[in-house]
Amino acid sequence: MITFDEKNQVFQLDTPNTSYLIGIVDGKYLGHIYYGNKIDDTDVIYLLRPEEIPSPARRAREKVNFLDAFSTEYSCGGAGDFRESCINVRAADGQEGLELGYVSHQIFAGKKALEGLPVTWGGEADCDTLEITLQDAASGLTAVLSYTAFRDTDAITRSVRIINRGQEVLYLTRALSLCLDMDNEDFEVISLPGAWGRERRIQRKPLGYGSTMFESLRGETSQQEHPFAAVVSANCTQTAGEVYAFNLVYSGNFMTKLSVNQFDSLRVVMGIHPERFCWKLEPGESFQAPEAVMVYSGQGLGAMTRAFHKLYREHLIRSPWKKKERPVLINSREATYFNFDTGKILALAREAAKAGIEMLVLDDGWFGHRNSDNNSLGDWFVNETKLPGGLKYLADEINALGMKFGLWMEPEMISADSELYRAHPDWVLRTGRREPAQCREQYVLDLSNPRVEDYIYGQIKNVLSSANIEYVKWDMNRPLSDVGSLSLAPDRQGEIMHRYMLAVYRMQERLLQDFPELLLENCSSGGARFDPGMLYYSPQIWCSDMTADVERLAIQEGTMMIYPLSTMGAHVSDCPNHATGRRTPFETRGQVALAGTFGYELDVRKISGEERAQIPSQIAAYKKYHGLISDGEYYRIASYQENHFYDCFEVVSQDQKTALVCFVQVLTEPNKKSRRLRLQGLREDWVYEVDGQKLSGRTLMNAGILMKRMQDDFQARMLEVRLSGEMTEWEAQLDEKSD
Repeated sequence: MITFDEKNQVFQLDTPNTSYLIGIVDGKYLGHIYYGNKIDDTDVIYLLRPEEIPSPARRAREKVNFLDAFSTEYSCGGAGDFRESCINVRAADGQEGLELGYVSHQIFAGKKALEGLPVTWGGEADCDTLEITLQDAASGLTAVLSYTAFRDTDAITRSVRIINRGQEVLYLTRALSLCLDMDNEDFEVISLPGAWGRERRIQRKPLGYGSTMFESLRGETSQQEHPFAAVVSANCTQTAGEVYAFNLVYSGNFMTKLSVNQFDSLRVVMGIHPERFCWKLEPGESFQAPEAVMVYSGQGLGAMTRAFHKLYREHLIRSPWKKKERPVLINSREATYFNFDTGKILALAREAAKAGIEMLVLDDGWFGHRNSDNNSLGDWFVNETKLPGGLKYLADEINALGMKFGLWMEPEMISADSELYRAHPDWVLRTGRREPAQCREQYVLDLSNPRVEDYIYGQIKNVLSSANIEYVKWDMNRPLSDVGSLSLAPDRQGEIMHRYMLAVYRMQERLLQDFPELLLENCSSGGARFDPGMLYYSPQIWCSDMTADVERLAIQEGTMMIYPLSTMGAHVSDCPNHATGRRTPFETRGQVALAGTFGYELDVRKISGEERAQIPSQIAAYKKYHGLISDGEYYRIASYQENHFYDCFEVVSQDQKTALVCFVQVLTEPNKKSRRLRLQGLREDWVYEVDGQKLSGRTLMNAGILMKRMQDDFQARMLEVRLSGEMTEWEAQLDEKSD
């Protein structure tokens, strides 16, 4: 719900449990008043401290001091606010700076799409939107700030559209999506840094004076940083404390900056990274900044997590696979690498089918003359020396086994040793006359060039039209460097990174329009582009190339902090693990992978008979619990990343009748008692059955249950909690099928 108190000149945006208030000062300055637990009053302009920070109408001689201290809603550069600016422009004469003032607003039910960009969505019954128009009188530049408050989750989204309504060309040198000013109350910040094989590790540290920044200039959201930050109270836990969380719905270069100034004010800004960004705006042209998501929780990190999960499940992911049970797949990568032919792939498929696996995904090596990773990217035609009869013959044979067929591809890159590069060396990102740098012995295609975008998409469409291909793993294995384009004018070179990202979005949108039933899984050298922007196009993203179960615990915990479990690509891999060399039980590997979209990353022909015999029961567990895991409420019980010994999370059904507790003992400890686990999310007055006992929800959540210490390292156990005397949802479904 969104209202405007005309008397006090205050906007109020309400979600189920939170309020966000904005005020207009002097009829011009847009100020941030409040964000937190829901409040009733709008006569709160006093929170802007008008006596301490008098406006220019009251004290014109101190306008600069006002701008430098005022809690502004969208900060401008060059006019007197010396903190981080969200927007700045350079005029044709080289001068910079602007001052945006309030012009008008409108409030309406529902939500608009953002042209060319991924965005959360909702109808008139789901959300309300506020648009506030600001304008710089000197240049004619207009900014439309858009806010949407959702009715079913504590999330507010923000975006900005910038329009040149003046008579001269303007160069937009920064266009961030979000600004939030508030008092610093000894806050800490949580972020998700990492690396290849160590994505999204939770980091928490104090916020002091000065700036803290999380960023990517790699042309992707990256493994090193993530477009997420949470400002939390010092006492914040999973169940108590304040959280202000921010996530950018974008997949390219980003910046999140948190700064505490001399007045103990905290400013948070987030959006497209201004470095290497410059967008030319002719008169009448506009620029749309990506959407940012804000979530406030007064009940700790767990409530924040569940708000993000609901928003992304219900208002971001569009795929017809969103709530469907995903096919259990086996990927050929770790089974064969490049050493395969039709016979080997079919032999792998036959053995997989016997175990109940439902899809075979052919990974790298099926195209051009590719027998290693140093050639043929860009040559998207089948290597019929390896695969006589092409993909159609292979897909038909796999379908005859009762399995689906999927395919890996890397459309954004090109090898120097390729027919495409020999024909079009000008289609590569390059600066000046310098030879562009290689990474993984490959270059980056200049997707800011529409000819390149159309050609590559045409090749993808031809491949997918040639056979019954029901799944695509879209990979992107190197960062962007040498960012220059031979197809763009000199004064548009600062647009390349964003144009590249818009092209990727267009290509994936075209893919889903042409193949509406396709299951698309995004990937970027593992989890380097696991972000809300990609979730708009694919209901699942490959979480990390690190498939070792122990390492996966921390990776998946950080990912689940924001993203629904159903979005995480997670597979059972070989042992000893190809990356770590560690040996862990097949059962434990299966349980860790069960937290995401379930599959296998190994050669099922070469594992032991004992392990092979466990596959049907693992698949049965996935099918049994799929609905609960994908749509249930997630609760973090214990963190291996924090305690270094064990990990535990719980998923509770929406009706609170069923829960699943997943526990992993990473390291056993001698002479230790059993661990007490306090469950969450249950109905206090209901009686549940768990591990042979009948206990009330109140007892399970306050007194807890005991998890006995297991004898060895790397042991896992799942506990099902069900309402006493009730048939669970999955049992009801099985009962219907048997009838």
